[in-house]
Amino acid sequence: MELTVFNTSGKETGRKVTLDETIFGIEPNQHAVYLEVKQYLAAQRQGTHKSKERSEITASTRKLKKQKGSGSARYGDIKSPTFKGGGRVFGPKPRDYRFKLNKAVKRLAKKSVLSQKMRDNSIKVLEAFSFDAPKTKDFINLNNALGFEGKKSLYILPEANKNVYLSSRNLPKTKVLTYNEISSYDLVNAGEIVFIESAIEKFQENLKK
Repeated sequence: MELTVFNTSGKETGRKVTLDETIFGIEPNQHAVYLEVKQYLAAQRQGTHKSKERSEITASTRKLKKQKGSGSARYGDIKSPTFKGGGRVFGPKPRDYRFKLNKAVKRLAKKSVLSQKMRDNSIKVLEAFSFDAPKTKDFINLNNALGFEGKKSLYILPEANKNVYLSSRNLPKTKVLTYNEISSYDLVNAGEIVFIESAIEKFQENLKK
């Protein structure tokens, strides 16, 4: 399985990179993808929600009326959940939504997404590039040259590059990550995935660990 390497002008360089079929050519496992995306989104939750129960409400504890003889339901104090301003029954409490997922499942999820993207012809390989200074216009020109205008794109780098990252930061549909930072959510959320040529080998080795 091979992919053509493109330059920053969107032209073919004549070189090809070999992709591992056990990563880019498997039968996608949708459940594994679901689990990792669910884990990623759960970890983003703040979990600071809180409502007061009746024991936490500041109000009078006076019994509103006698227990028997009124002909209606029994009342306690004004903090009862049945009254406006009373405590809430089984309300939300601060909690951590994160949960554990086995590494093998996370690797399978990434492989599944990448295999599906390969079937959809949504993966490109780009030769190494850099910018002399952070400039959003240069990144827009790169996106346009690759035919990504109006599309969500994910660029996967072999190592952190400050100028490339800063140049893409103001583009809402473009994301730049290093090969060891990406999750299945990032891959699913991207319409087009761009591997920098030197990141392919590192990424494949990373998924085989």
